[in-house]
Amino acid sequence: MEIKIVYFLERVEFNSAKWNLPFQLTIIYYIVFHYYPMYGAQIAFKNFSPGKGIAGSPWVGFEHFKSFFNSYYVFRIIRNTLLINIYDVIFGFPAPIILAILLNEVKNSTFRRSVQTITYLPHFISTVVLCGLIIDFTSREGLINNIITMLGGEPIMFLSKPEWFRTIFIGSGIWQNVGWGSIIYLAALSNIDPELYEAARIDGANKFKQIMHITIPGILPTIVIMFILRMGRMMSVGQDKVLLLYNPATYETADVISTFVYRKGLIDFNFSYASAVGLFNSVINFVLLILFNYLSRKLTDSGLW
Repeated sequence: MEIKIVYFLERVEFNSAKWNLPFQLTIIYYIVFHYYPMYGAQIAFKNFSPGKGIAGSPWVGFEHFKSFFNSYYVFRIIRNTLLINIYDVIFGFPAPIILAILLNEVKNSTFRRSVQTITYLPHFISTVVLCGLIIDFTSREGLINNIITMLGGEPIMFLSKPEWFRTIFIGSGIWQNVGWGSIIYLAALSNIDPELYEAARIDGANKFKQIMHITIPGILPTIVIMFILRMGRMMSVGQDKVLLLYNPATYETADVISTFVYRKGLIDFNFSYASAVGLFNSVINFVLLILFNYLSRKLTDSGLW
């Protein structure tokens, strides 16, 4: 495999008139970091041993997949992964759209830029810092519990209660990404012809009707594309944030496929089993992406391809 890639790169004709440099670098990037690693996916069908290497490890077929589907935790981790993504689609996906529409209606440019800056900033906070803030704010002596105590309530150990994990995870994700996610919708809103709004006002349409009949239809293709991309990640939850926030007391609602793969692969050193679970996850995401793109083409005539 290494020889084939080197041979390909040596045969690439770096002719600026035919292949510009950015295009060449993009092709090389995807070959080296996206396609070549697929060679290692075969360990999901083998009993991989680092000493024997990928090629020397024996084939076992679908044994690891069967073990996963027969395991005690399979239903829990699939359920948690789906529920977190479903809640994120319901509450998180519309949030940047709503923010972009509201900002588009603000006439005071200074106020609009200030709000945009404030909502963008959380996106640049690292996951580690964000989780540290969440842990501090939700601790027994944290800001949230201090407010609850001031109002006459009892302190709540948020991160020790399974029923609070999804709310904290989704809510903090919306706060961190709503401003950044609104950028693409603001760009789409800027392409709507202002004369459409003027004609609607002449016809007596109020702000709500203008939004429903001009603004939303104007950005609908963008919404559809972003929705398809989001649905292609319905079986994925970033393990970094979950690993920093969950604990054995919240496994019931917090343990997802990505954290299960992390524990099996990097803690238990069961590389083949973890690869099988990860491959299953990727295949489901790929199927969902194809399915929702097909449905979008049928229903709205918009899609990724």
